Amino acid sequence: MLSTIPVQDISIKHLRQACSTCSLRELCLPIGLSADEMKQVDELVTQGRPIKRGEALYRSGEPFRALYAVKLGFFKTSVVSEDGREQVTGFHMTGDLIGLDAVSTDHHTCDAVALEDSQVCELPFTEMEELARKMPALQHHLYKVMSREIVRDHGVMLLLGNMKAEERIAAFLLNLSQRFALRGYSSSSFHLRMTREEIGSYLGLKLETVSRTLSKFQDQGFIKVQNRLIEIVQIDSLRQLVNSCQG
Repeated sequence: MLSTIPVQDISIKHLRQACSTCSLRELCLPIGLSADEMKQVDELVTQGRPIKRGEALYRSGEPFRALYAVKLGFFKTSVVSEDGREQVTGFHMTGDLIGLDAVSTDHHTCDAVALEDSQVCELPFTEMEELARKMPALQHHLYKVMSREIVRDHGVMLLLGNMKAEERIAAFLLNLSQRFALRGYSSSSFHLRMTREEIGSYLGLKLETVSRTLSKFQDQGFIKVQNRLIEIVQIDSLRQLVNSCQG
């Protein structure tokens, strides 16, 4: 089962942990920086800024100042349509970099809101950009992160364009499973930090469709559902659903 430490229970020492000793270093920073290079990165990064559940890290239209590495917790990014409806554009967990939406325009194009008590490390972009010019490994890593976001966006387009509801939700659960595993958590048992409605917004489905499909998966023995706790019982069955669409 995935567990996170409430922000209020985290020690000052933990909050001030340097990038060079952080267990998430390989997820949000490149491997291979020298001790001196890591020291320069440490001096730029603001460590462990707490963000309460429901609090916005940034809002659409705000000026772009920094990228943010999620140290603990979970965020959603979303935009508001002209008729006032929220469209969820992504879910971001421990080790993810967020804020890349503003690089081209110098203003954020979406809201980033914490789905639980969280922490972020703040990477001032102008200073990081200058430092990256001197460190090819850091510069290459920033390019890789941007490319990863483009690939993720393409994946969402594929979900919305080619897949039926069951296939979309199966792909969503498999993606979460893989991302949790990459961070050392269980790949088969995890809490959904987002609501069914937010999942529907992200996948282009109605709330009722999401709930009905999860119930169907449970009836088929693919998963077990207890409120927001998901246990994947038959991961191959979910993969077959997704592969049938791609085939």
